[in-house]
Amino acid sequence: MQSFDFYISPARPTLGLYVRHGAGLPDLVDAKQWQLEGQAWASELQPAILQVLDANGHAFQELGS
Repeated sequence: MQSFDFYISPARPTLGLYVRHGAGLPDLVDAKQWQLEGQAWASELQPAILQVLDANGHAFQELGS
């Protein structure tokens, strides 16, 4: 089963970022502003998040909503 790395921005802790496991952060974010929080399995993510991950290689998610 596919897993994804999950990052949080300490400056904005309600924003999460998923990327394919081991892929690193995409060029569109400043790596210094994100910290790795763990991993998530594909079965744990919402279908809409998985679609964005498949299309873009990364997905942002507002947490707590």
